[in-house]
Amino acid sequence: MDCGKSTLALQVDHNQSRQGRSGLLLTQGDRSVRPQITSRVGLAHDAVEVDDHTDLLLLVRSRWADGTRVDYLIVDEAQFLTPAQVDQLAELVDASHVDVYAFGLTTDFRTRLFPGTQRLLEVADDVQRIQVEVLCWCGAPGLLNARVVDGQLVRQGATVVVADTAPTPVPEADHTPGPEVHYQVLCRRHHVLGQLGPGAAGPGQLELP
Repeated sequence: MDCGKSTLALQVDHNQSRQGRSGLLLTQGDRSVRPQITSRVGLAHDAVEVDDHTDLLLLVRSRWADGTRVDYLIVDEAQFLTPAQVDQLAELVDASHVDVYAFGLTTDFRTRLFPGTQRLLEVADDVQRIQVEVLCWCGAPGLLNARVVDGQLVRQGATVVVADTAPTPVPEADHTPGPEVHYQVLCRRHHVLGQLGPGAAGPGQLELP
């Protein structure tokens, strides 16, 4: 998070398309809650929203059947892919010579590998850490994403909760405010200690590094 992965995904698409290549952008769980890839610096591009049941082989081959070229795929939020979908991407690379660029997080808020990420690490031809330096509040390299609910770091809950900095939407029939959920990048030390930085609320929070 905050490392510029979505920005880089859109830049790769831009560079590929400038060379006359035709690509397909895929995402799921984008922060915009819309079928698009968005970045925190304000860039956005329409994308195809996929879910756990999407057959990526069938998706691409249906485009070919319609006469649409697909030379490459840009997959943002790739950590949410299933292992089977990652294998489908590998088959597209090996059997159909489609270039696949996958961008995603390594671990979840519990510091566990996402299943999709694990499979990507196992079969990818090339794995690169994005070079934009992300820092913890203390100034150390930010390695882990902490889930913060109403100002408190949490270590249990659903693996996938899409959030940025806005409160959870409240159904019209329920006027009780939903919890505010966001993610904060921390170094390993402060993730283990559960310290969110100076001024953070809750027990166990330090006022100074």
